[in-house]
Amino acid sequence: MNQIYAYVRVSTKDKNVARQLEALREFNIPKKNVCIEKMSGKDFNRPKYQKLIRKMKKDDLLYIKSIDRLGRNDNEIIEQWRFITKEKGADIVVLDMPLLDTRRGKDLLGTFISDIVLQLLSFVAENERSLIKQRQAEGIAAAKARGVKFGRPEMGLPENFHEIRKWWKAHEFNISVASELCNMPRSTFFAKVRRYEKSRNSFV
Repeated sequence: MNQIYAYVRVSTKDKNVARQLEALREFNIPKKNVCIEKMSGKDFNRPKYQKLIRKMKKDDLLYIKSIDRLGRNDNEIIEQWRFITKEKGADIVVLDMPLLDTRRGKDLLGTFISDIVLQLLSFVAENERSLIKQRQAEGIAAAKARGVKFGRPEMGLPENFHEIRKWWKAHEFNISVASELCNMPRSTFFAKVRRYEKSRNSFV
């Protein structure tokens, strides 16, 4: 008996799959055949996707909401599409693009049109990904130019830091005791001592 599957993907664990699941609801896909994966689409090394593809057989049907849910790399999308439809002999339906329904137009013209549409949409998906990365890089560069600092805010010096530093420098106690008294890791205490002394020496 032919099986109906669905592949649902979001790039991170924080993103919601509800919109994709809602779009797929009307097709009565068995719950056990709905593959939900929360991973980047930069490549196809995704455990759940690979497991799904291994399960699929000739004349099975795969639904996806949009082509970018399948992946982001245009060449790999086309390669996977042809693997599923030609080698596995299964069909694919892209809900957001009715022309990408391999159940229709299985003649030469239908296949030709599907291939053109697929290549165009795959290019758009990868191009959008590149634009997003470019915008992110430009935004970070602009923020840095304005003096915005990224990463964790630096831990301030405790009130007893200078006194403890002097005692440690005078070998009154070792770095383990000094860092514990300042309530910070040994590496942090040592780094802050070096930074403080470097800044002080620059004014000498």
